Amino acid sequence: MSETSFAAGRRDVAERETSGQRTLHPALREYPTKLFVEVSTRCNLNCFMCVKQQNGNGICEGDLTPELFVKLEPAFTGLDALILNGVGEPLLNPHLESFIHRAKELMPASSWVGFQTNGLLLTNLRALSLIEAGVDRICISMDAASPDTFRKIREGSDLSDLEYAFAALAMAKERCGRADVQIGIEFVAMRSNLDELPSALRWAARHGATFAIVTHALPYDEERVNEVAFSNCSAEAITLFERYRRQASMRGLDICRYFEARWKYSRSEDEQALVSIVNAMKAEADANDLFIDMKKLLQMDMQQMDNVVEIFAEARAVAEEVGLDLQLPEMALSRIRHCSFIEEGGAFITWEGEVSPCYFLWHRYSCFASGWKQQVQAKVFGSLAERTISEIWNNSGFRTFRAQVIEYDYPSCSSCSLAPCDYVQTEDFEQDCHIRNVPCGACLWCMGVFQCLR
Repeated sequence: MSETSFAAGRRDVAERETSGQRTLHPALREYPTKLFVEVSTRCNLNCFMCVKQQNGNGICEGDLTPELFVKLEPAFTGLDALILNGVGEPLLNPHLESFIHRAKELMPASSWVGFQTNGLLLTNLRALSLIEAGVDRICISMDAASPDTFRKIREGSDLSDLEYAFAALAMAKERCGRADVQIGIEFVAMRSNLDELPSALRWAARHGATFAIVTHALPYDEERVNEVAFSNCSAEAITLFERYRRQASMRGLDICRYFEARWKYSRSEDEQALVSIVNAMKAEADANDLFIDMKKLLQMDMQQMDNVVEIFAEARAVAEEVGLDLQLPEMALSRIRHCSFIEEGGAFITWEGEVSPCYFLWHRYSCFASGWKQQVQAKVFGSLAERTISEIWNNSGFRTFRAQVIEYDYPSCSSCSLAPCDYVQTEDFEQDCHIRNVPCGACLWCMGVFQCLR
């Protein structure tokens, strides 16, 4: 029997054996459904919004070795997707093509392998070797449509580099007869580049992109907080606030003077009316189990929010016009949380072989996602250097963690008027105010503002 026939046979057997498992929630199956494998933490760019540019991050540079990659193979027969990237540039790993080729031999026929890249190393020869290896999706980072903005964001790169990368991939797809390979872009939306999103989508479609992923920027330091283009309030809280703000305005009252009126011992008739309006809003929020933070609501830049609404609407129109599959993030935090990483049965592997549950808890770093400094520690459930991927995935600690996450019985710290509190603003997280040891209360990934190739 040939090696190809043997691999196909293994896939067929694996698919039959796991058919019963497919009825379980992906987080509770006996194998991961998606693997996010960090093939390198090295990079050939210095993008200012990257976690690697933040002082004090706990990221060491290195490449995933073939010896560690082999230890993931037992999980491949049950995978829906294998995403080969992390905080570095995947194309810097000289073994990337062999990783792709081996995974495609073992994974189900309906699954896919892909990665995200800055595109600088996508020469004609490299594009050809990747397509021949069997890659299914390549997502190229593109955060601007104008050369000047592009150079400012992606220091060390130029928009012409992307043009060359797209051309190389188009040539390779044609030469290999792989029209099925999907090429797309990821656009990190910030205040400084948001206006260029519609133009970037047109540029990408014109050069052969079939999909586009838009995500907001996660500010890793206080200086970058001003670049954030999403609201730290929930969409439901904003809607409620706007209704009561208009009610106050119709009576000639400025709701932004609420705190000034609230703390007065003796109030005028208008000041008392303003306090009563806000109290009514709070009562309605409580009745609907909706957390509201008046300070955040009053500090909102409504003009900026309107600008995001308009640009996202234009982006949708452009995508429909040019036939681009567009994934847009939320403009404000979603009240209903969905952790796609856990819900889709994902596991994250560092280049050193450590296994974590998600992007948020993959590395050690600090960030200002909710407007205050938060220290994030990597959540590691085992190392491939010591245990198999199956043993790590099925150990009681990891399984219990996944089960607790999908219950969503932990606080929403971004909506809490008492945050940051001692529970989350700490170097070593132990528990939250719900007495849970799941450090997900301050995560914004599950609230719809951050996206990635998955």
